[in-house]
Amino acid sequence: MTQSSGVFIQSTQTDPVVRAGAVIRTEHERLHALLTTLVEPQPTAGARDGEESGTGDAEGAPDRATTASPASASVTTTATTGVVGEIRRHLTASAETLHAAAAHAPESRLLVSALRIARSALDRHVDALDAAGDSASTTAAAQRVEAVLSVHRAVEEDVLLPALAALPGGVLPPLVADYETLLRGGSLDTSAVIDVRPVPREQRHPLVFARYARLTPGGTFTLVNNHDPKPLHKQFEAAHPGAYTWDYVERGPAKWQIRIGRPNHRPCT
Repeated sequence: MTQSSGVFIQSTQTDPVVRAGAVIRTEHERLHALLTTLVEPQPTAGARDGEESGTGDAEGAPDRATTASPASASVTTTATTGVVGEIRRHLTASAETLHAAAAHAPESRLLVSALRIARSALDRHVDALDAAGDSASTTAAAQRVEAVLSVHRAVEEDVLLPALAALPGGVLPPLVADYETLLRGGSLDTSAVIDVRPVPREQRHPLVFARYARLTPGGTFTLVNNHDPKPLHKQFEAAHPGAYTWDYVERGPAKWQIRIGRPNHRPCT
């Protein structure tokens, strides 16, 4: 009988792409909702009170569409600052986890290059939103951010996540967990030593691949195991040919240590 522990049913919550997509989609929808508050600002309490009481003067009254009180401007500035901060947090979290992992795999390297180009454009629009000084410019900048972010969102959900799921090692679930950690304001594990001996077997390879994804060029970490991880070595060769180093520090029999690193050079493809 064929074992089914590693088999996922597409389009169900047992599929890592579906589960990861749900996390990313929820965050994207949250950012969209935040941007909507800037594109479609709600009337101020004073404006509503004036309309309901009938005190608004049809002739000679200031145009509320073009005149904002200092208090209203302050509220808009505060809201914009909050939205900008949330967008930047998302962009940083995805770049340091999902994009970083895909950037060094031959299959997805060009995809990440395209995402980074879009990210540069998005950063410029977010900076413009942050610098907007009035309601009209805030609305216009928020619309531009939403337009570029919607494309960025579609590429992440429909192309990047499936590409990560196809990489050897089951790296997608721990990468999404790292993404959520950064969104919550936490920090990622950058330990120089990863001892996987107490870790359940099915979680070991994804843990190691996720740690590798966070390495900068020239960086290393040491893997500690209770056996020679030859299957893991084969997966590294399949996922990152020529883009990793694998040096035995200790060769058993009860304890094995391997120093895994990311070289400074980019492999030829």
